[in-house]
Amino acid sequence: MPLRPSLNAAVAAALMCLGSACQPGEAVQSEQAEGSPELGLMGTIPIYWGEAGDFGEVLAGDSAAHWARPRLEAHFRLRPIDSLAGPGLAGLDYLLLAQPRALSPAENVALDSWVRDGGKLLLFADPMLTGESRFAIGDRRRPQDVILLSPILQHWGLGLQFDDSSDEEATAVRMSDVQVPVDLPGTFVARDGEADCEIRAQVLAVCAIGRGRAVILADAALLDLHHAHPEAPAALDWLLAESFGQR
Repeated sequence: MPLRPSLNAAVAAALMCLGSACQPGEAVQSEQAEGSPELGLMGTIPIYWGEAGDFGEVLAGDSAAHWARPRLEAHFRLRPIDSLAGPGLAGLDYLLLAQPRALSPAENVALDSWVRDGGKLLLFADPMLTGESRFAIGDRRRPQDVILLSPILQHWGLGLQFDDSSDEEATAVRMSDVQVPVDLPGTFVARDGEADCEIRAQVLAVCAIGRGRAVILADAALLDLHHAHPEAPAALDWLLAESFGQR
């Protein structure tokens, strides 16, 4: 059964998103049990509300629910946000960015400062997203096909590369004791920057940045909504543990 948001939360989301580029559910607090740590959630992959065509589908519970949301809610209270600048990151210790849109200069500065001050980040940055969407290319409701985060990655000492001539089929990369699904992933190269980054299997960067930490995967096939890989749930659990100490 699709996850149904409360009417009040859905109406609040609609009012806050009118006239803006935010996705359904952004800037709305998730109703979770007290005591769980809070996780900020932002990105074009529709983890929070699922793939909804409009607010009518959200209110009716007819959107395609994303399998990762209950997985995250087993550990966290989710706080969808629409901007990293201003109050967006206030009070958060943990943040998940799932194929986010291009960040503004103010958001790049805010994200860097937040991590340096002790924030923990899990970032999915796919240079060529392969997951299916019901929305056509150019539709603002479609997940962003190409990640545009060069300024912040370069600042942290990372180069994200992609071989557009590759025709390899979907596969998985072994990390520790799990298989992490990837499909046409990018690769990281180390550059001079402001962080101490360890690159694993070319696709995962684990960076110590000030007092904080960023775990960055150069792919987002793991978060495919319509054709979830059988290894995806275990891989997400592993990434949560690696990023936040949550499993």
